[in-house]
Amino acid sequence: MGWAGVIWAQLAVTDFTLAWQHTVEKVRWEEDYHVAAQGIQLLSARVKGSGAGMEIPPSARFGDGSWHYQPVMQPLQPLRLARTPQAGDYQICQGDGCQPLSDWLGPPDADQPAVELWACPNAGQLRN
Repeated sequence: MGWAGVIWAQLAVTDFTLAWQHTVEKVRWEEDYHVAAQGIQLLSARVKGSGAGMEIPPSARFGDGSWHYQPVMQPLQPLRLARTPQAGDYQICQGDGCQPLSDWLGPPDADQPAVELWACPNAGQLRN
């Protein structure tokens, strides 16, 4: 049995960086995640500058051209990403570089304005 409009892609990773360009300010944003059985845990974030909807927390420190900070959140299950043609695409980054989500899912589509990332139940057994 399948679901209409559903694409499954599996990545065997335990750690990854999610990166994108802010639609208004045109600066890069990066978030580092760890995948575990209980969900996808946001560990740290970096942003090149502030602006519309990009409030930098008071605890952030500037270094290497970006503001660095560590959000405190519970693991996400799923991690839901808005994905439309107007907003551009996300990139999944690992040690060997970055790949846009469109490599797996095709270009952002207004008829499918979001994508969900889920941690597999045995995520702790994966290796990068």
